[in-house]
Amino acid sequence: MTSIALEPAQPAQFIAAIESAGGSVAPLSAEVKGLVWTDYHRPDLLRQVLSENPQLTWVQLPFAGVDAFVDILDAAPTFTCAKGSYSQPVAEHALALMLALGRTIPERVRATSWGDKFAVSLYESKVLIVGGGGITAELLRLLQPFGCPVTVVRNSSEPMPGATLTIGLDDLNEHLADADFVVVAAALTPQTLGLFDSNRFAKMKPTAYLVNIARGKHVVTDDLIIALNTGQIAAAALDVTDPEPLPDGHPLWNLSNCLITPHTADTPAQVTRMLAERIAKNVEAFCTGGEMVGLVNKTLGY
Repeated sequence: MTSIALEPAQPAQFIAAIESAGGSVAPLSAEVKGLVWTDYHRPDLLRQVLSENPQLTWVQLPFAGVDAFVDILDAAPTFTCAKGSYSQPVAEHALALMLALGRTIPERVRATSWGDKFAVSLYESKVLIVGGGGITAELLRLLQPFGCPVTVVRNSSEPMPGATLTIGLDDLNEHLADADFVVVAAALTPQTLGLFDSNRFAKMKPTAYLVNIARGKHVVTDDLIIALNTGQIAAAALDVTDPEPLPDGHPLWNLSNCLITPHTADTPAQVTRMLAERIAKNVEAFCTGGEMVGLVNKTLGY
């Protein structure tokens, strides 16, 4: 497998992913045609690197979401990302959060007395998932034993295998009130930025649960705090927040009906293994003219 440059930061899991895929990390030079970019927070620097190195024709991003890079997708002929690579652990995490909310785990882990008996079973609960990518596909598979009617909201109303109903984003409001669990698993785009605000929380039933394993900015944090404090919704589980990391002392930490995990739906060890598979496939395709996996749609922005 050919050498590939890795810029600018080099977290150990990314180096391990490249090496376990059979590759080697090389200094950026005129001979290098592909680049693995590992700094989510410096798209501006990536644009500069691409401008100074016109020989680079392919950029591999190790992130499933590419919202930070939307404005520079014109800077290289081909961008691939890790969408679909981490679907299994993220869907597993979403399922764990759903079960935890239904069993009031956020409240019980803080409890110092016996309390009331209460539980909402996931079995046959109505689930609405926003997003139609790999995470949703895997979550649909995991939900099958629970017999849940699942509505999937995606850019297209083309039926999604395993879903009871597939609708477009324009129809979200119409179906929110029916959902017992609402899971956010969508790419962050201008259409999904702040998707869940006070208006959407008002459309959800007060017994509904919100789970976000996508991007923090899908949810308007201040509106979520109000919704949780006033009983507009029953509870929320967040693997992502806005801001992120969530500062110590932030009001969300003090809510008994909010469960927060620190963006751990996929761990460095999982990323290493799964990213290695993606890099190996794409380097082979890049060298042989084959079809690359995880191609970023520059029009849609994911």
